[in-house]
Amino acid sequence: MRTTKLLVTAGLLGASALTALLGAGTAFAGSSDSGSSGDDKAPTEAGTSFRTAQEVEQGRRATAGASTGDYLYWSFPADAGQRPTVKATVKLPDSAARPSGATWRIDVYDGLRRRQSCMYGTQSRAAAQDASSVDLSCTLRTVRAWSEQWANDPLPGTYYVRLTAATLTPSDQGLPVSAEVEVTSKKVGGSAAVDGSLAAPLVPGATTEEAAADDASDEENGSSASEALATGEPEDGWPSDWWSDRWVWTAAGGILAALAGIGGYALTRGTGRPSRVPPGR
Repeated sequence: MRTTKLLVTAGLLGASALTALLGAGTAFAGSSDSGSSGDDKAPTEAGTSFRTAQEVEQGRRATAGASTGDYLYWSFPADAGQRPTVKATVKLPDSAARPSGATWRIDVYDGLRRRQSCMYGTQSRAAAQDASSVDLSCTLRTVRAWSEQWANDPLPGTYYVRLTAATLTPSDQGLPVSAEVEVTSKKVGGSAAVDGSLAAPLVPGATTEEAAADDASDEENGSSASEALATGEPEDGWPSDWWSDRWVWTAAGGILAALAGIGGYALTRGTGRPSRVPPGR
């Protein structure tokens, strides 16, 4: 009976501790998710190059008017542990004004302007003759806090979205279209955590700031570097996810291992000296 009570008590304590740790981990991880305030407005135009890409916050829908043949660029920030998904919709003119269907495509590049592959999604699609819109999507791999220099893994920093018509005939050139782009992220958690982190996220102007730091006497260069670095930075900064649910599961595993040891000892220690054995033997 005593052993049973001990095991039940240990089990209840372990369950309570595990629940508390999981709740704390979920709350902490949820606080680091990217979000946007309702006061901010999404951009209503797009850039025409990497340098003029329009910033868009995750969770907001950016719009732009353009013509077929234009290259449209947007940028968004992504931090470690996020798995971004880019969705784009191109609204086409009336089918009577479209002699043939064009093929639309979205590409995503990281802060080093390396093209990132899509895990899944329709990255390229040909517009049917009677279609009024074309829907595209690209889900990137999980952003890692650190990676080898030779790898092409997504890293924290600014990401660029390029939307354009990949194939066009001369009769398709210059037709008016409107585009919508939205970026969302899924928080992956400790399964994507790695040992190590970047010294700084890959954002525009990082090299400019380093040069300005070496020449602190030049105030003009310092202010321009700060403005460049502000491009693409999340509203709450770059937490880079030092916290992950690995901490929760490591602590929970340690608690359960300790409880298992206590339970095993209680089951195997016996009841002491048998009554039939006289003392001193």
